[in-house]
Amino acid sequence: MPAPKNFHLIHQLSRRIRITSPVLKNDQERCYILEIILKKRPEIKTVRSVYALGSVVIEFDPAGLPKRNLLILLDAVLGNIAHTQVEQHKQQKKEFDGPMQEIDLAVEGMSCASCALLIEMVLKRDDRVKQASVNFGTSTLTVIGQLAKQDVAVKVNELGYQTFATDTLSQRKKLIGREEERIAKARQRFVWSAILSLPVVVVGMTMPTSRWLHWLQFALTTPVVFGSGWTFFAKAGRLAKQRTANMDSLIALGVGAAYGYSLPPLFRRKGHLYFEAAAAIITFVLLGRFLEERAKGKAGEAIRKLVDLQPPTATVIRDGQEYVIDVDVIVVDDELLVRPGEKIPTDGIVIQGVSTVDESMVTGESLPVVKDTGHKVLGGCVNGNGALRIRATAVGMDTVLAGIVHMVDQAQSTKLPIQKQVDKISAVFVPSVMVLSAATMVGWLVVGAPFGFAFGNAITVLLIACPCALGLATPAAIMVGAGHAAREGIYIRNGESLETAAKLNVIVFDKTGTITEGKPKVSDFFKVSRLGEEKIIMLAASAEHNSEHFLGKAIVEYAKELSIELKPTAYFYSETGLGITAEIDGKKLILGNKAWLIEQGIKVDSLLTAAYKFSGEGKTPVYMAIDGKEAAVFGVADKPRPQAAQAIQRLQKLGVQTLMVTGDTEKTALYIAAKVGIETVIANAKPEQKLAIIHQFQSEGKKVGMIGDGINDAPALAAADVGFAIGTGTDVAIESADMTLVHGDINKVTEAIQLSTDTIKIIKQNLFWAFGYNTIAIPVAALGKLNPMIASAAMALSSVSVIVNSLRLNKA
Repeated sequence: MPAPKNFHLIHQLSRRIRITSPVLKNDQERCYILEIILKKRPEIKTVRSVYALGSVVIEFDPAGLPKRNLLILLDAVLGNIAHTQVEQHKQQKKEFDGPMQEIDLAVEGMSCASCALLIEMVLKRDDRVKQASVNFGTSTLTVIGQLAKQDVAVKVNELGYQTFATDTLSQRKKLIGREEERIAKARQRFVWSAILSLPVVVVGMTMPTSRWLHWLQFALTTPVVFGSGWTFFAKAGRLAKQRTANMDSLIALGVGAAYGYSLPPLFRRKGHLYFEAAAAIITFVLLGRFLEERAKGKAGEAIRKLVDLQPPTATVIRDGQEYVIDVDVIVVDDELLVRPGEKIPTDGIVIQGVSTVDESMVTGESLPVVKDTGHKVLGGCVNGNGALRIRATAVGMDTVLAGIVHMVDQAQSTKLPIQKQVDKISAVFVPSVMVLSAATMVGWLVVGAPFGFAFGNAITVLLIACPCALGLATPAAIMVGAGHAAREGIYIRNGESLETAAKLNVIVFDKTGTITEGKPKVSDFFKVSRLGEEKIIMLAASAEHNSEHFLGKAIVEYAKELSIELKPTAYFYSETGLGITAEIDGKKLILGNKAWLIEQGIKVDSLLTAAYKFSGEGKTPVYMAIDGKEAAVFGVADKPRPQAAQAIQRLQKLGVQTLMVTGDTEKTALYIAAKVGIETVIANAKPEQKLAIIHQFQSEGKKVGMIGDGINDAPALAAADVGFAIGTGTDVAIESADMTLVHGDINKVTEAIQLSTDTIKIIKQNLFWAFGYNTIAIPVAALGKLNPMIASAAMALSSVSVIVNSLRLNKA
């Protein structure tokens, strides 16, 4: 074989090799994609990669996969994935040379968006952290860097917050339980504070002169301030040690000042008391926190429903005995019994039994799917009337359901560019408000106002200035939008794609498996070889058995339908987008499109008439040569998806330009395009041509979406402004895309664009009201037109209004 282009063979034994590749060095995502592809081959036993070195160790079975074939496969796969994530690769290499890991934790105790910003700032100060993101809306953090999970937890705990692991769905369920407890506790704190504060406020409004009423105010306010409100002082103290501040600092400063200022007049028996202001501030803030917690719970409903799909226990069969075990202790290859009506505990393969399974919660498929021996099943789906025995193939965070939850988590936790600008404002907002509050007090004293009046206005400025609404404006909308998308069968990998989708004006479609159903069948066969028909089909199917391509799989299925037994290959090579070469029974085979055979020096004149006839009927011709001579052509038919024409029409109504770019023949592509209403068609396109077309549109200033499903689509999906992967497609396509259309319904692209438009609209509304609130409220407070009680109530309700406005996306 020719020398590999994309890797160096460092070490080799009969069953193990080690390679290094510049394609993989310092790029965790590419290593991950390579592992996904290799582990799908049963002949490959283990794959261990060290992306900092670009090193991969592979253990394999040479009987099923000869070393020569493995090396050819590696070179082809690495050549393909070399196109993906180039910018991230360069940035990662520039900043960090050692291995990095992603750490996800839940955070408890954040009281406002400033808390999230504080944690994020502290984490980013650590030289070992490459990237840190803390989301107040979802109460989660994600850190990418060169430090352990325990190190992250310690740093966050030192700031006065608690962290919890989110590594399994069971742990997520526990966190949801804690969320319900937190809401109940927030309600209880508010109720007790309100009961004690109400008499204080009533008495304060009457401006009493009676000494016992003054002491009654003191007696009722003290437990409110140092009981229900103690958390504000505790957090403010911890933040002061870190030489920083947030909204809790403002509240503690305002309440402490009001309470402390009231003590001397209480004992001197003259002067104004501010006990009612201190008590009311605490009460209104606690009301806001309670309503905010409850609203955040509603916003996270999508995650909650997904997590609840996994059952808490499973029935495992060991040594012929049934045991009920916790779902977290299932291991790969465990044999599990799933009775009628039960939820499937984890991903697996049916080894005994026949039943129907409702997969609608995970895949969006409305009709139950029949499952028989050898069929895959997904954890969280509901078994029908039959009993199934399955062998676990994935557990914990490796399951499809856990992957979906993680994807939604990532989308909800992502910060949009607009949010990053808000963060910069919030970072200087609290210190600026403190300075403004002091200036307000000094200003009033300079013009001769009484000290009490000046002091009250200063407290009001502290309380009315609420960075929480600013901080929640974007994450609240993203959280609700991503959750709504998940319920509709659109799983969003990152929040930026949710923002960008609204700006798309070009959509590029692949054909096979995207516009068409991806279930091709051999409908026609024409041969010119002297070999028998069965022999030719056996050779073709045996060669294509090594291929991932839809057309190859169709030929394999065709042989199975004819009960033709396949034979092992002595050699196999695949050229993405063109075809394959193989050796079986001493015969050298070439299968693929016309360009591939011509490139190999094969004349195909005798096959052209049949091939053109197939193409004119919308069928894809697969040419075949044996020992250097044209032999046969297969006609492979693949119907357009039922909703494809409607999806194209809806996009065109939105003013989005649509075109088909496919590796198929021009005649076949034009036939399918005419069926669905696409006018622009580019056929015979290789992966690099698809990539070039994406870049060409982008150079013209257009925002481009790409919809595909295969390995050959991965570079274009990664390069597009928004990549949409068909959920029934290859893992590499899904990993390269920004959004996944779970059941392959391309109508969901229009829904994603509309949801993006609605989300950005909600974000802009939230920011407008949050900025407007502060722009108007702070000057009014400084001019003495508000009192502290009204200010604290307005501050609390501003954050709630942002979340309530974001929840309107659920009705979109």
